[in-house]
Amino acid sequence: MAMVDEPLYPIAVLIDELKNDDIQLRLNSIRRLSTIARALGEERTRKELIPFLSENSDDDDEVLLAMAGELGVFIPFVGGVEHAHVLLPPLESLCTVEETCVREKAVDSLCKIGSQMRGSDLVDSFVPLVKRLAAGEWFAARVSACGLFHVAYQGCTDVLKTELRSTYSQLCQDDMPMVRRAAATNLGKFAATVESSYLNAEIMTMFDDLTKDEQDSVRLLAVEGCAALGKLLEPQDCVARILPVIVNFSQDKSWRVRYMVANQLYELCEAVGPDCTRTDLVPAYVRLLRDNEAEVRIAAAGKVTKFCQLLNPELSIQHILPCVKELSTDSSQHVRSALASVIMGMAPILGKDSTIEHLLPIFLSLLKDEFPDVRLNIISKLDQVNQVIGIDLLSQSLLPAIVELAEDRHWRVRLAIIEYVPLLASQLGIGFFDDKLGALCMQWLQDKVYSIREAGANNLKRLAEEFGPEWAMQHLVPQVLEMVKNPHYLHRMMALRAISLMAPVMGSEITCSKFLPVVVEASKDRVPNIKFNVAKLLQSLIPIVDQSVVDKTIRQCLVDLSEDPDVDVRYFANQALHSIDGAAVAQS
Repeated sequence: MAMVDEPLYPIAVLIDELKNDDIQLRLNSIRRLSTIARALGEERTRKELIPFLSENSDDDDEVLLAMAGELGVFIPFVGGVEHAHVLLPPLESLCTVEETCVREKAVDSLCKIGSQMRGSDLVDSFVPLVKRLAAGEWFAARVSACGLFHVAYQGCTDVLKTELRSTYSQLCQDDMPMVRRAAATNLGKFAATVESSYLNAEIMTMFDDLTKDEQDSVRLLAVEGCAALGKLLEPQDCVARILPVIVNFSQDKSWRVRYMVANQLYELCEAVGPDCTRTDLVPAYVRLLRDNEAEVRIAAAGKVTKFCQLLNPELSIQHILPCVKELSTDSSQHVRSALASVIMGMAPILGKDSTIEHLLPIFLSLLKDEFPDVRLNIISKLDQVNQVIGIDLLSQSLLPAIVELAEDRHWRVRLAIIEYVPLLASQLGIGFFDDKLGALCMQWLQDKVYSIREAGANNLKRLAEEFGPEWAMQHLVPQVLEMVKNPHYLHRMMALRAISLMAPVMGSEITCSKFLPVVVEASKDRVPNIKFNVAKLLQSLIPIVDQSVVDKTIRQCLVDLSEDPDVDVRYFANQALHSIDGAAVAQS
């Protein structure tokens, strides 16, 4: 009897849990659907589990979302693609719920299932589902239907294909803006499956309707369709049908539509080709760069380098650079920031002479901008300019500004400068670095902000790697050792941090002769934080120095610290002693 009842158990548990008031129990039950399906077997999953899920009218969106996701990968549990159609009813009902994310997940799962279904099942089950949703009274069903046409269309008969194209055309003219938005969003995917002979006649007619829609939320989605459809059309058709739409959209009365054009501009240029870009889209882009709305100028400014790549340097200098100069002093800090994040990339496009003549003054103006993000965006891309104009000119024109920024009042700007210093050091060479930036490197170890001090310590390690231990011994080590005597305990702690980072680079000899005596002396500090950092530092030195030094000096120092009154000092000292013992056991 027990054997007979056993397969009933999972479905009974599922039913109980799905009716439970606790949402977490219901969620857990849905997430275990695949396990339950395995226990039931393919036939009972098809006949009992799937019908039950179709009837399950759980009102919680989280549970419905989980169900929509699970059903998308359920084909193996119902017996393979020949039985895939049984999964459609529960997903169809999920396509009609009010919550957008549930509908989107259900559509996504239906697309996965439909793309695996056999041609006959697609015609018998999937296409009727799409038609039912497209004719649904509630707008949610029609919105969902728009995302399924590209799957349903493939493998249909010519009669059905004509019907589907006609239905999609009706959705493009639906009374509800949400449905027209969905139709605009999915038009590119649908068009990719439609035969080329119908593209110009039918799909472009639908597209034209959407581009003239009264709702700006529909028109802005049609902008994305420009790029998708442009790639499907023949070049001459693209110029005739898509280019006028892009030019009109760039002058649209709604700033959201103009913003979308500015955002999608590079993709739109690729669609219409380089010739039309130069003749027709350059004036449109210039208009966007000078738009009244800051949001449009931000999007346009962020594309300036990519757009210039499509033009020759002369056109860029003639048409785009005047706008770039205006944007570098724009009233909106966000516009200037967007420009600063990409303008360095214009240097390789314009070449050395034009960069020196036109771009360097703009770089300097942005480096001195009052808004820290603008300065930050310029600093982080300096290497792109260095490759074009060379380090000599860069150091003469931009380095004074960089040195000034190293003491900027905003710590994130100082941090960006620190992270750039090793690269700058390798490009400038030792002599120039010592003159201009050497003093700053030690100054950062005493900054008020911890992140700056930590980055400063890391910077010393990277400089030691770049210029070698001998240079570091002469220029960095004496100042770090001097800092260990600083009256401020945070500065003493930072010096220990710098030693721990530099020791592996400096090698055993310098570590034993210069660092170790200072560290041992610091173990007698009155501040517990210093002492337990000494214990941690000594532990990190164990692999670097000889075993004799470990036994003679490090162990004794740690034994003293392990008897310290402070519990944290004792803990870290004992940790270090254990690692010495562990290393000794490993060697033996």
